[in-house]
Parts: sequence; C-alpha cells; structure tokens
Amino acid sequence: MSLRRKICVVTGTRAEYGLLYWLMKEIQKDEDLELQIIATGMHLSPEFGMTYNQIEQDGFMLNEKVEILLSSDTSVGVAKSIGLATIGFADAFKRLKPDLLIILGDRFEMLAVAQTALIMQLPIVHLHGGELTFGAYDDCIRHSITKMASWHFVSTELHRKRVIQLGEHPERVWNVGALGIENILKIPLLTKAELCTDLKLDDNKPFFLITYHPETNGNTSGIYPLLSALNRFPDAHLIFTKANADNGGRVVNAEIEQFVLKKPNAYLFESLGQLRYLSAVKHAEIVIGNSSSGLIEVPYLRTPTVNCGNRQLGRECPSSVIQASLDENSIYEAIKKAMKFQGSYEQIFGDGEVSKKIVKQIKKFPLQSIQKEFYDL
Repeated sequence: MSLRRKICVVTGTRAEYGLLYWLMKEIQKDEDLELQIIATGMHLSPEFGMTYNQIEQDGFMLNEKVEILLSSDTSVGVAKSIGLATIGFADAFKRLKPDLLIILGDRFEMLAVAQTALIMQLPIVHLHGGELTFGAYDDCIRHSITKMASWHFVSTELHRKRVIQLGEHPERVWNVGALGIENILKIPLLTKAELCTDLKLDDNKPFFLITYHPETNGNTSGIYPLLSALNRFPDAHLIFTKANADNGGRVVNAEIEQFVLKKPNAYLFESLGQLRYLSAVKHAEIVIGNSSSGLIEVPYLRTPTVNCGNRQLGRECPSSVIQASLDENSIYEAIKKAMKFQGSYEQIFGDGEVSKKIVKQIKKFPLQSIQKEFYDL
C-alpha cells in the first residue's frame, strides 16, 4: 500500500491553471507525493474553450471532472452553481480521499470546494490569501477560505500580515511570492514574429492586449466606455481574451464579439493559453483591462498596464500600473500615458521560486485536520 501523501489540486479556470502549473509539476515529480487533479467550472465549458484538454496535453491526468456551470451568468445562476459544486465535490472527495487539498485564490468555485472540505474535515492549503479587491465579491470569498484553511502561502509580506490579522497563527503563514512569476522565469516565450504568425497578425503594427471582467460588486457596464476608448486607436491591433464566468460575464463577451465583428483590427480569443498569453504580454504595447495579471505578472515582463475601474482596487501594484476610471476619456488618457511610460517596473511579488518552497512545507504538514484557534494580535 502506498504511503505517499495524496495532494489534491482543484482548478476551474484557464488563468488559475496557468498559475498552478509549476506547482502541479513539482508535486507530480516528487516520489513522496501523489498528485490528484480535479477540473471544474470553465475548464469543462465549450463556451470557454474546453480548456481541460490543455491540462491533459500538458501531461497531467485528471482524476475527476466536476460539472457545475449552469447556462446563466446571473447572481442566481452563480449561486446555484455553488450548490451544484458542493454536491459534486462531496462525491469527488469521497472517492479520492485526499490527504491535503490545495485551493488558489478567491473564485466562487473555490468557495464551494472549501466549504465542502471543511465539513468533510479535509485539510486545506490556501494560496494567495490576504489580498484585497474591493470591486468584486471575491474579497469576501478569499477571506472566508482563509478562515477554513489550515495553512497559507501568500505573495507579499503585507498579505502575510493580513492573514495573521484574520486570526491565523504566524507559524502557518508563509510569504513565498506570487505563483505567476514562476511562469515568466521558466517558460521560453515566443518572439514577436512567432506570436504574430501564430495569431495571424501584422508584426509591424503595435498591439494592445485586453482582458476585461465584470465588477461583481455592482458595475457590469464598464465594457462600454472601454470599447469606446479603444475605438480611438485604429492603428493598433486589439487582442481580446474572454471574460470569466462571473455575474455579467456573458454581457461583456457579447459586447466584445460585436465590437470585433465590426473592427478589422480587433481579435477575440477564448483562451490564448499560458505560452501565447505571456508572449503577448511581453510584446504588447500595453496590457489593458482589470485582470489581476496586469498588476502581478505584467510588470515583470516590463509592459505597462492600464487598470480600468475598481475590480482590483486595494491590490498592491507597482508604478507601471496606470489607473483609469470607467469613463471613455479617462481610459483614453491612461492609454496615451502608458504608451509613453518611461518609469521603473518594480518587482514586488517575489523571485519566482515558489513551487519548491510550497512543496517543501506541505511534505511536513500533519495528515489530519488541525484544531485551529483564533490568533489574537
């Protein structure tokens, strides 16, 4: 009988999987650990490119596929998806019997995973806790998962202090840096010519890379001023990636699709994949939208970011991130400013050696739920 620790990683989106890739590889190759993978959410949706195929193409075996997404992006639809996820993960965990469960971030799928694991007394390792995003209900989900998790790996010292402030013992919180930086250091990126050939673009023209998600705490209409501002740059290629399956995500994607149909310089991709996405970041004139990657990974590739609206409000970011309100003129002026950016690209999210640090620690964790007490400052 194998005595290897069974480490279960759950992934629900293309972006999340990209961040988890090297950690999964590190677990996979360790002879003392057994990697279990559950794919869920957007990975299993034709609307978002059935990206679970990419996980298998990368040499991983999927132990479970948990279908949770309804044909709706309303608040009711998302809430029902959480209910479906809770049922699906209860069955999956019963079959797999993992020793430790790894959860990244703050999406609604991961709330269902965490609450199921809590009731089933499965120890949780949480990644990227302690961060703030005032413009999305992800903030509440992230902090909730922190309280259900036994161990925490965070991306900056400030985030470590916040997790401790939430009542977690300092001995169970490690600042290891941001997972996404590891991709930048380890993946040989495409040249601009290779990328443009792959995407069928003219490599003599500059391009903007755009990812815009709805603000789930209220404003879902920010896509309109963003598209109006982008319409004022006819000489640049506009490369869009789709919004996530959040409240209002379909509205955003539908508006982008209509925009792209009318604009010969605009292109929409369900998913670029990690290699093409990071290569696009490296060679883009600017990265525009409100994805967390614009604040974390993009500065490491020395590309300026225009961050639109409040979705990422509260998150730490370097000076190469230029803020814009959800107003056409504000976004337009921010883009013009970014095109002339000559400042520094601070690297505030660690050195990229993340996966080895995490695996070294999880091999030491006890194989049972720990009795947590609230740590008072």
